[in-house]
Amino acid sequence: MKNPGRGVPFGYDSLAEAAGCGSGLIEKLATGSQKTADVDDATSLAEHLGVAILVLFAPPATPNQVGMTTEEDPRKE
Repeated sequence: MKNPGRGVPFGYDSLAEAAGCGSGLIEKLATGSQKTADVDDATSLAEHLGVAILVLFAPPATPNQVGMTTEEDPRKE
């Protein structure tokens, strides 16, 4: 996992240790199986990654980027 804010790569375990949260949470967030996090965990993750919280939880630019098929895309008829 690259760290865009500070240029140091993190793995799930090393980021979890640095941020003080569980590596399972980070894995779920990274894979998209979990969309939210406790505000304290989210703040700590953002601080340790060197990015704004919005970067971690912003919606994708297009609906198809996160598991949405074209049948579910409201722009398609």
